[in-house]
Amino acid sequence: MKNKNLDVVKADFIFGIKLACTLLLTITAAHANDSTGYVGTGGVEYIKNKNISMHSEDLYLSKEQIRVNYEFKNLSNKDITETILFPMPAVPSFIDSDYADTTATYDDFQVLVNGKSIIPQLHVRTFMRPIIIKDGARTLADASVDTTEIFKACGINKAEMMTPWTYQFNTEVINQQLLDCNNKKLNRFIDDKDDPSYISWDSQIIYSWEQTFKANTITKIKHTYTPLVGGSVYLDEEQYADFCLDRSTQRGFNKNGGRSYHALSYILTTGANWAKPISNFKLTVERDPNELVSFCWKGKGKVKKIGPTTFEIKESNFVPTHDFDVAFIMK
Repeated sequence: MKNKNLDVVKADFIFGIKLACTLLLTITAAHANDSTGYVGTGGVEYIKNKNISMHSEDLYLSKEQIRVNYEFKNLSNKDITETILFPMPAVPSFIDSDYADTTATYDDFQVLVNGKSIIPQLHVRTFMRPIIIKDGARTLADASVDTTEIFKACGINKAEMMTPWTYQFNTEVINQQLLDCNNKKLNRFIDDKDDPSYISWDSQIIYSWEQTFKANTITKIKHTYTPLVGGSVYLDEEQYADFCLDRSTQRGFNKNGGRSYHALSYILTTGANWAKPISNFKLTVERDPNELVSFCWKGKGKVKKIGPTTFEIKESNFVPTHDFDVAFIMK
């Protein structure tokens, strides 16, 4: 870290540059920028749109609320109608700790288009990690596979697939339903077929709506919702790089037994699916008075403290090539 940032760091902000971003779902929950595309049987597909640019994005992040104001510009002489997708994180069916208030997140999602409220469609996908057998050892793959159609074939409906979000049904009952349907495709994912409590799967919610972009006109879209916030009673040393903690802060944490923290992640990279770089991008992060906030930023914009608990980054002609992880750490 350069010396010019030290005064900010000593106050209450920890800033650094991270070359690679690793997201651990058990620690942070990812949210995403809008993109155009379609929801197909194989999962969510994203497409690039060469005629519509994201003219501006004003993104506000805190533990209590995510608020995004977009301005999209139709660069053509014709009206264009696209399906807009807004994916939420994939939430695990098995959670051994207080993960997040998932109900508040999906139930609180609001969309305004040119100042008027709309009700988006809600899609649910499920994902499981395939079993890999190598040298006689059985492990789970790092990447998940879309299993929505398998769940449907086993008679599991949309409301049941949403259980990790709503807690409306017992996941072990759903897991037993998977076992009872004897679908051979599940052999890739289920090792122990005698105990439904050990079957793990994820549930993802995707919002979509049909949006018409008028010719040569700017369309304003606004989202607000309660984020999924992960965290732990202890920020482990292995996570320091994920949030770019500076060395002096690391030493202080190690000396005093670490700190509890909350964290969230926002997927910025889907914002690159539009015709041009984002002309005007602004990111605002707000923490509580009794917290430190720490994150990495790879863009050219400088981080500025604009209030006692508020930080801001501005970018021009911004092409998002990385996602954003932020930790709110107890002092």
